[in-house]
Amino acid sequence: MTDSVLVQAFIYLAAAVIGVPIAKKLGLGSVLGYLLAGVAIGPWALGLVGTEGHHVMHFAEFGVVMMLFLVGLELRPSLLWELRRPILGLGGAQVALTIAVATGGALVLGVAWKPALAVGMILAMSSTAIVLSTLAEKGLLKSQGGQSSFSVLLFQDIAVIPILAIFPLLGVAAAADPAAAATDDAGRPAWLQALILIGSVTGVVAGGIFLVRPLFRLMAEIKVRESFTAAALLLVVGIALLMQQAGLSPALGTFLAGVVLAESEYRHELESDIEPFKGLLLGLFFISVGAQIDFGLIGDEPLTITGLVVGVMALKFAVLYGLARWFRLGRTARWLFALGLCQVGEFAFVLISFGVQSRVFGAELAGPLVATVAMSMILTPVVFVALERWILPWATDDAADRPADEIAHADAPVVIAGYGRFGQIIGRKLIANGIRPTVLDLDPEMIDVLGRLGMKTYYGDASRPALLHAAGCAHAKLFILAVDEVNASLEIAETVQKHFPKLTIYARARDRIHYFRLRRLGVQHVWRETFGSSYEVGIEALRGLGYRAHTAHRLARRWRDHDERALEELAQMWGRTEGDVYFAAARRALEESERLMREEDPRTYGDRDGAWNNESLRADLASRAAGTSEARTAPDTPTT
Repeated sequence: MTDSVLVQAFIYLAAAVIGVPIAKKLGLGSVLGYLLAGVAIGPWALGLVGTEGHHVMHFAEFGVVMMLFLVGLELRPSLLWELRRPILGLGGAQVALTIAVATGGALVLGVAWKPALAVGMILAMSSTAIVLSTLAEKGLLKSQGGQSSFSVLLFQDIAVIPILAIFPLLGVAAAADPAAAATDDAGRPAWLQALILIGSVTGVVAGGIFLVRPLFRLMAEIKVRESFTAAALLLVVGIALLMQQAGLSPALGTFLAGVVLAESEYRHELESDIEPFKGLLLGLFFISVGAQIDFGLIGDEPLTITGLVVGVMALKFAVLYGLARWFRLGRTARWLFALGLCQVGEFAFVLISFGVQSRVFGAELAGPLVATVAMSMILTPVVFVALERWILPWATDDAADRPADEIAHADAPVVIAGYGRFGQIIGRKLIANGIRPTVLDLDPEMIDVLGRLGMKTYYGDASRPALLHAAGCAHAKLFILAVDEVNASLEIAETVQKHFPKLTIYARARDRIHYFRLRRLGVQHVWRETFGSSYEVGIEALRGLGYRAHTAHRLARRWRDHDERALEELAQMWGRTEGDVYFAAARRALEESERLMREEDPRTYGDRDGAWNNESLRADLASRAAGTSEARTAPDTPTT
């Protein structure tokens, strides 16, 4: 152990650099890698770090604050409003029910009611840092279970405020001096503290709307990247400090700021500037947790600590799973939600320390609590590994173990994979013209709905060659790839190209990168999913501005032809040239498109364009007869 800051920094960074790649190689995830690295360098293994771990923890907790800020940036206020039911309903029920059950369990073990209630509030918290980072790493954050987990974690951060207010009331000092309950740690009256809390939240929201954007606009105009990065860090640190002084959770304050800035034009720049600091500090946080586990206490009382860890995680799992069923989460979501949140969170360390300071309980209870919290956190990545490898494949949603449907007729000339909003329009057009396609989809709810409408859809994974054979791909003329998810779409395209090379694929692309990847796989016919509708709206926009019908169509067609040629050229360059070369080519394509449009002079086509619109011709004749030209510029009206 050493007090040298540089040596400590070297030890922590070396632990991260060595531990995380090994853990990732073993399929354990980065979080578990950080935790095990902390255990390895801690006082109970190599002894490279020791008493300074608590100081490092205070610094590392700032990684959680940054993470909540970035999460807020991803949540538009409208999306947050859509999540109000799970946040207030599911989150509130989880906190209240877990407190009640955990308090009851502590009372059964002989703990007095005030310490028991404090223990219940501590155990109700889950680890925002571990859960959100693991869900994001595994791509589960936007799933139903991931969104429900996020909602509960957000409510827990909000619940920290009343918990911090209640703890002093449970202490010995509060019983001896009832007047102390009316003041906070700074000696402020309760009513003043409430006003400060409300004012702080209001200030964060108002500042994000009226002050932060001008600040970042100024930083952007200066065009010094370091200044923008410094301003981003200043924002996060300043809000965290304000919330801390007001007695609120710093993570909650920065989350609110992130939500306010979610619609800002500087959102992406903020994300890219803060992300490296967040990742480094979160890693430091996890290493600190691993280094602080008291294996001496665990070794002295192995059965007690093991029983507490298993009991707490089992209790929380039961509460969470029951609530997931009550709120009708899908089967997969229930297991992800319950197992993902069954640990105790990092804020428990703060609450335990606060409980000792407030004389709610003594060191004899705090020691086992700290060991229980730390062990539950270090076991969470292991639980996620088991969840991903064995439980989720087994506990799938309603059509969990549903085999692929048997296809009644396999002689259709068209096979459609994916029957969402995109595939349905194609399918309806084909059916209306007497062509009955074979439709494959993996959404059981969609299949049931379409079945009620009399539209036969088959359940099955279109990336499986056997299912494609059964669907008749061997003699079909067209395969329409309308799957929404990018990776699944690419996997299906690759399978079809490999097993049915003569089958023509018409593919849907979500964006340009998806387009490029499909073209790289050899798919010749690719359509960007929003291009057609935006193309039509562009034509109508020109007509709405007074352009003749033929002029609007001709201009749009010329622009589209150029855009498609440029897109194909960029597809050949994508991934094979330096990024600067690709973007230079993209800029040239944009400039060429603008030049082509400027060369057009719609006025030279005025009389000829009228042939596309009888109303325009009538208006022209009327204007000539009246000796005026007012009608010549009248807006077009559709013809029949």
